[in-house]
Amino acid sequence: MSWNPALDPHCPTGDAVDAIETVIIPRARDLGGFEVRRALPAPKRQMVGSFIFFDQMGPAEFLPTKGMDVRPHPHIGLATISYLYRGRMHHRDSLGTDSWIEPGAVNWMVAGRGITHSERTDDETQVDPMPFFGIQTWVALPKDHEDLDPTFEHAPADALPVMEGEGKEVRLILGNAYGERAPVKTPAEMFYADAVLQAGASIPLPDDHEDRGVYVVDGSVEVSGDTFEAGQMMVFRPGDRVSMKAGERGARVMLLGGETLEGPRHIWWNFVASSKERIEEAKESWRAEAWESNPRFHLPPGDDQEFIPLPKR
Repeated sequence: MSWNPALDPHCPTGDAVDAIETVIIPRARDLGGFEVRRALPAPKRQMVGSFIFFDQMGPAEFLPTKGMDVRPHPHIGLATISYLYRGRMHHRDSLGTDSWIEPGAVNWMVAGRGITHSERTDDETQVDPMPFFGIQTWVALPKDHEDLDPTFEHAPADALPVMEGEGKEVRLILGNAYGERAPVKTPAEMFYADAVLQAGASIPLPDDHEDRGVYVVDGSVEVSGDTFEAGQMMVFRPGDRVSMKAGERGARVMLLGGETLEGPRHIWWNFVASSKERIEEAKESWRAEAWESNPRFHLPPGDDQEFIPLPKR
């Protein structure tokens, strides 16, 4: 059996307990006119499926030359996706990728044994304030993917499956759900979807995945008579059939989950790994710099004049 803290044979089932196993209230952090709300990892939940990091970015409005400016930094043991509702973000990585992340599209970066990237809103053509709003997520890699070479894959918004009807629109970002499969290849079975619900519209959660969660981006939803507002994440018990209904203002939710990993993960700064030894090796590699000869990390071409130093902690 895969590792899942909710799978306990001594837990009551059926009507004996609520379907919701955990409710997460994200921690807010002000980055200087730009608020981030972190739902994962949380004290009671490190992961939902293999989703190990979940940040709501904004909403914000960036003035020209005053937006996001994340210098090159490293990752290991994870895959990243920044999904935008509004605005755009410039991605460069050590594979040579130079790509803009735009609303509804997928930029899927798999770090494997090591990758470096930057994220900036450095569009020189921007002359007006730019609204910015999105979700950044990390997916922890299975053990047999941790030492693979890094990869990058892009899928435009019009390449993603969209399901519409009965007052709802669901865009499948990653994995498989509701009989559809997203185009990007993932290292494990999962689902990640953006659902917009009109007032009173209902949607079931996929029942063919082990672990399932919902994050309310906007509006509110009702589950089993309880109401959940924007900024809350609910994690559901495996195996239950779960449906939610949008409140009177409608709702926008992110649906996520999938198969769980074979064990918990260690997290330090931008590194995720199945062992502390992997974290220490990555720390030493980044501390060493020597970018031309570094066997693990290189700076992104076109954005190699600065980088974020290893934290002193």
